[in-house]
Amino acid sequence: MTELALKYRVSTRRSAELGLLVGAWLLGVFAWVLVDSATGSSSFGGWTSLVSAGVLMLIAHSVIRWQVPFADPIIFPIACALNMLGLAMIHRLDIANAVRAQANGSPKPTPDVYLQITWMAIGLVIFMGVLISVQDHRRLQRLTWTAGFTGIILLFLPLLPFVGTVINGARLWIHVLGFTFQPGEIAKVALTIFFAGFLVTRRHSLSLVQTQLFGIGVPRAKDVGPLVLTWVVALMVLVLERDLGTSLLFFGLFIVMLYVATARRSWVLIGTSLLAVGGYFAYLAFGHVRIRFDVWLHPFADASGNGFQIVQSLYGLANGGLFGTGWGKGYPQLVPFAKTDFITSALGEELGLAGLVAILLMYAILVERGARAAIATRDPFGNLLAIGLTTVLGLQTFIVMGGVTRLIPLTGLTTPFLSYGGSSLVANYLILAILVRVSNSARQPDLTTAQASDGES
Repeated sequence: MTELALKYRVSTRRSAELGLLVGAWLLGVFAWVLVDSATGSSSFGGWTSLVSAGVLMLIAHSVIRWQVPFADPIIFPIACALNMLGLAMIHRLDIANAVRAQANGSPKPTPDVYLQITWMAIGLVIFMGVLISVQDHRRLQRLTWTAGFTGIILLFLPLLPFVGTVINGARLWIHVLGFTFQPGEIAKVALTIFFAGFLVTRRHSLSLVQTQLFGIGVPRAKDVGPLVLTWVVALMVLVLERDLGTSLLFFGLFIVMLYVATARRSWVLIGTSLLAVGGYFAYLAFGHVRIRFDVWLHPFADASGNGFQIVQSLYGLANGGLFGTGWGKGYPQLVPFAKTDFITSALGEELGLAGLVAILLMYAILVERGARAAIATRDPFGNLLAIGLTTVLGLQTFIVMGGVTRLIPLTGLTTPFLSYGGSSLVANYLILAILVRVSNSARQPDLTTAQASDGES
């Protein structure tokens, strides 16, 4: 406990966080053991990796005690629990791929789970680095325009020749020095910082209402400019990079932050209208958008072609039923991209509806704690920054799971902390570090009030 906590007898709840963190690690280990038991496989490297992950989580917890002792005690353990479950499922799919390769007489593929654990380690190191280097989240406001410029560059970096790489029909990755990275994941964080800093300085002018239309306040035409610009950029991402998911996430993020900054429903209506109009014209003009919507509406019309992914996902969820087939006893490998886009379908098959609902509740808790930190923080920039980063996690989860369950069209995003992918995992731990820093500021006792109370006593 810190000196301030000891002096004013304020509970930091770090022991509760430690208990939850140990529980998160044990959850992942238990899932790993069940996979090995069901598939009849075991490796020394797997246990070494699990122990290494646990040690890194404890080191990160120690940094939290040192740097942000008043931070929310639930945010970090929930994220680690999701990460550990994702590792167990990636390990299970690695085993299935090895069995398939052996049956086909092909060389045994390199397990992806060890690379994912490496990315987890990198993410945790960045998480700790941000907590140590960013002593006050309000300093990020000075980087408003720098973050915006950087975010735009990162967003369109894959379009550059010799650097950008097309994978699965989308140009989202860059290939440098033998490494493949998705810069759009980091762009989300940079653009959230930009939106927060920009809206803090313009929130009053954006809140002004000139006219009433059908009982709804309509903003001035010149104030609609930032929204239109964001709409254009989102459409450019959709058209040039063929990335429906990032386009939807990017635009939805700005609409949410704009509504929180101004408390005007008119912005939501205008934004929704722009999204609908842009989506309609994109559907008419671009074949890849039209295919996504056609597969969403009629997946079984081309079940062995364009609809194969979503059809296999639905079959997997149906096979899982209420309580699932059990770890290692289903056939999640039959779903294409089961480690990335469709990992929630794989988990739904082996854990069932009950397990999938439990995972959704974990995401709901993570979003709720992030929103609580946003509401409790004492400065407008921290409020917008935290609500923006929380929106990124929540909206991305909704977009992915909505696509897997055919609630909305497939988008190609990864599930935060669960899916295989280094870019996404590193970006999510970066988001987590900023949320933890903001929550520490929100929960830290007011030193002036505490000193006054101490003087009275």
